[in-house]
Amino acid sequence: MNKKINSNIQGIFPTPIYFSDLEKPLSKKENAFIKQHYKKTRLNEGNLSSKDNYILNNKNLLSLKKQLLSKIDDYFKKVITPLDDVKPYITQSWLNFTGKNQYHHKHSHQNSIISGVLYLDVDSENDRIYFHDGLYDQISFQPKTFHPFNSSSWWFPIKNNQVFLFPSKTVHSVDLKEEDNIRTSLAFNVFVKGTFGYTDNLTELILKWVKKYFLYLVFLDLEILY
Repeated sequence: MNKKINSNIQGIFPTPIYFSDLEKPLSKKENAFIKQHYKKTRLNEGNLSSKDNYILNNKNLLSLKKQLLSKIDDYFKKVITPLDDVKPYITQSWLNFTGKNQYHHKHSHQNSIISGVLYLDVDSENDRIYFHDGLYDQISFQPKTFHPFNSSSWWFPIKNNQVFLFPSKTVHSVDLKEEDNIRTSLAFNVFVKGTFGYTDNLTELILKWVKKYFLYLVFLDLEILY
């Protein structure tokens, strides 16, 4: 007879996957602007992306960019909770178009702290976003039941006007698409400006703007005593 074991399992160092809906859907003008970029694309690995990789800097999307920045601020307040005086901002941003028999390869985003995806036109019954642990396991067991502790990947359903935010190091992908619709999304990366660390600990780093789109790194001139 199996004895019932009282136990407790908790997760540590979890990967935060933040999602939220836009408060204001895109206007007809914004949608028209995005659709015209389907003819201005370049080949990605498995699908297409816009040639313009600073798409949110366009004046036609200023209102949308403001909404996304509010989500990013919310992520920082709820997830990172920085003590340092830093301000997040969007660096690069681009459109992705994934049609039938296309996919988006496994990848993560370098030179970025937080990455995000806004879903603009999707099949909510079939389209998904997949996340992968990105780690190599020497021994692999086939689980009876999958859950976040024993799975090497996890997916979430998606819908129009939904924003996902996650650490840029998180590996993610889109499976081979079998449906006829063109899945359209807007992806972006996030960095910060401000002051990190402490002078006395010799860890201070100051990131600030000196010109538009250029980031200036100022390191303290520290004297090392032997």
